[in-house]
Amino acid sequence: MQTAATTLPASQPRWYVIQCKLREEVRALEHLERQGFACYLPTLNLEKLRHGRRLKVGEPLFPRYLFIRLSEISDNWHPIRSTRGVIQVVRFGECPTPVPERIIRAIQERLTKNPPTIPHLKPGERVRITEGCFADLEAIFVANDGTERVFLLMEILHREQTLSFPAVNVSKVQKSRSGMAFATVRSAAPGVSH
Repeated sequence: MQTAATTLPASQPRWYVIQCKLREEVRALEHLERQGFACYLPTLNLEKLRHGRRLKVGEPLFPRYLFIRLSEISDNWHPIRSTRGVIQVVRFGECPTPVPERIIRAIQERLTKNPPTIPHLKPGERVRITEGCFADLEAIFVANDGTERVFLLMEILHREQTLSFPAVNVSKVQKSRSGMAFATVRSAAPGVSH
């Protein structure tokens, strides 16, 4: 079965994946674009503490990777390997594998329509789960579980459980002016306490 990516003529530009050096995605992007290559680095907005202030910082959605649009015939691929920040074009076997255009469009649409923001959280802070089967329930932030997930402490069936959730599905519980947290908690089932 052939996909749209494999049936395009070799002269038609397609998207490929570039593996970058650790934390050098932006450097690789800048240097590739200076050489005239069309690139795409999808990013997430993260809340981080810098110099005591909370700032929204763009971080790569796929750490150590970016996308580049190339034609097999008209583009010179040789300078890519020696570009600062670049390790290689991702290959399966001997040939670089193109990424279907629909996947790139889906990533772009998702990030522009509803760009996720991952909040900076401290252990012990109250958070609310925003999506999934635990939506609208509150929990206590315990720790980060890698860069995209968080550990939360929840009371389930009268027992405290530590569970892992996607960080984009968690938001801080806002406090009112009196200092009391306010939230609407929806019960998952009658008789279950939170």
